[in-house]
Amino acid sequence: MARDLRVSERSVGRWRAAWLQGGIEVLRSKGPVSREKPTDAQWERLEAELERGPLAHGFAEDQRWTLSRVKTLIGQLFHLGYTIEGVGKLLHRHGWSVQVPLQRALEG
Repeated sequence: MARDLRVSERSVGRWRAAWLQGGIEVLRSKGPVSREKPTDAQWERLEAELERGPLAHGFAEDQRWTLSRVKTLIGQLFHLGYTIEGVGKLLHRHGWSVQVPLQRALEG
């Protein structure tokens, strides 16, 4: 069964034990476990803060927004926790693009 469902045997064992203890109801999905998404007002504020630039938020090394920096900013402003991947998806959903600089080989 585990192979058919593409899960571990341990998962099947946990599901079976839960089913024996609480019936079919305990196996029903409780919905996604995703975190809160920023509200429209929070997104507008985040966009305004991003427009101010990294220097305005204490990132003095260079003037680029990295996903890590945006993640930190979201945490500071709204106390929402995102993964780096989640920040990338959030920005992409709102029309921002992630730009990766080209790496050129140094030949000596």
